[in-house]
Amino acid sequence: MRWAGGRRSDNIEDRRGIGVPLGVAGGGLGTVVVLLLALFFGFDPGVILDTQTPAPPGVGTEAPTSASPASSASDPQTEFVSVVLADTEDTWTELFRRMNREYIPPKLVLFRNAAQSACGLAGSAVGPFYCPGDHKLYLDLDFFRALSERFRAPGDFAQAYVIAHEVGHHVQALLGITDKVAAARQRTARSEGNALSVRVELQADCLAGVWAHHADATRQVLEEGDLEEGLRAAAAVGDDRLQRQAQGRVAPDSFTHGTSEQRSRWFKRGFETGEMRRCDTFAASAL
Repeated sequence: MRWAGGRRSDNIEDRRGIGVPLGVAGGGLGTVVVLLLALFFGFDPGVILDTQTPAPPGVGTEAPTSASPASSASDPQTEFVSVVLADTEDTWTELFRRMNREYIPPKLVLFRNAAQSACGLAGSAVGPFYCPGDHKLYLDLDFFRALSERFRAPGDFAQAYVIAHEVGHHVQALLGITDKVAAARQRTARSEGNALSVRVELQADCLAGVWAHHADATRQVLEEGDLEEGLRAAAAVGDDRLQRQAQGRVAPDSFTHGTSEQRSRWFKRGFETGEMRRCDTFAASAL
């Protein structure tokens, strides 16, 4: 992926130097693999865990700080994340302009071990997530190591897909989709709520593909093999594959994110068409 030298986003909150609440840190990559079955690329961990209660006052409170240019320059991974986020800002600002809407960029919070969000206190084991309560993306950069080593989806564009997927959830929030789904989930049984979550996640995959389409068409950011990296990452985190790896069997009724085939296919649909209207998973008769 051609990202070096790209514009850096100003919407980075670097909380990695802040202490972690007792009892939340730890677990390592093995814990990540297990818990990601339920929360991989979640748009709101509280919705899935049914634990949206904020932490008690004074527990896990973190004052946001911005990553300084100096720290980013000495940390290529932080610089990469900042450049990819900036690229999503440029792409979605233009796409929203075409819809006569204003795109309000999200903040991306970098943390280690645990972070306090408007959706509650979350440890690294939940993986990257988007919290609609504060319109922020949360990412522990150690997750990229798990993506490469445990999920066997290496590459910078695989990492860019992770960020673009979470930004896709922010787009859903700005368009009112998130609120509608949350309201619908309150009126349905768990199995129906899971089915709604699948449609939310596959749409975010498709929107990530839309970003990639326009970023490449406008700024030629993709290199040979990048699309395959993105498709491999999407497939690596399908519910069926994760469940089979963890428990040796698959339980479709418990799916919340879609199968490997579905996730890669919807990402590819967004990439090939570049059209948001082609990402309407809620109108699709078959996913």
